[in-house]
Amino acid sequence: MPFIDATYYDVTGAGEPVLFLHGGFCSAEVMRGLSQQLSGYAVHAPERPGHGRTPDRNGDYHYADGVIDTLALMDALDIESAHLVGYSDGADVGMLMALDHPHRVRSLVHISGNLRPGDDVYRPEAEHAAALPAAELAWVEEDRARLSPDGPEHADVVTAKVLAMWATEPTIEPESLAALTMPVLVMAGDRDVIAPDHTALIHRSIPGAQLAIVPAASHMLIMERPVLIGHILQEFLDSV
Repeated sequence: MPFIDATYYDVTGAGEPVLFLHGGFCSAEVMRGLSQQLSGYAVHAPERPGHGRTPDRNGDYHYADGVIDTLALMDALDIESAHLVGYSDGADVGMLMALDHPHRVRSLVHISGNLRPGDDVYRPEAEHAAALPAAELAWVEEDRARLSPDGPEHADVVTAKVLAMWATEPTIEPESLAALTMPVLVMAGDRDVIAPDHTALIHRSIPGAQLAIVPAASHMLIMERPVLIGHILQEFLDSV
């Protein structure tokens, strides 16, 4: 299995580099249904500390650390710039990459991400069950327990650090998105835990951004609608 330092990553296909950035509590496996569909691209899927096969490290989690880790992986693989496809927490890391290191980002696909914490960013609590389906959540938990080099007993530590990060991060001002010049596709499920108004705010704040609302899909849309999302992703990447 490929590692750089302690970071696990895998590669699917060949061609222009694409980085898949997974969500919180997830591993690269959650996006494998998409990577296997793409044609003409080398999809690199790294796993952040405490996720998947990458061991945890001391200290709190911050999205900025995800940017540092992603840049380090790109440097180690001699990737000057890449298309970024970020899902959930990975979308937030991808957005920070695009804002702070635009020369390293050829295009950005921002799936079910957010700009800040806050009750108005998410659907009302009464709708969360539909937005976070139990079957997909159970799969993610089983995946965590199966892959973690720290053992399943470490899951509570990771959970506490992720939740602490979510309470205060990210902190991205909508006005700052006007600086983005690379092609951007904003995507979310029509029953996503991210409120539709927040997704719309992200979309309209980015000049020339495209918007895709995936039907019959929750926050776990990449597991629920991989064929449709794969088709949208292929068309977008081919067009840029």
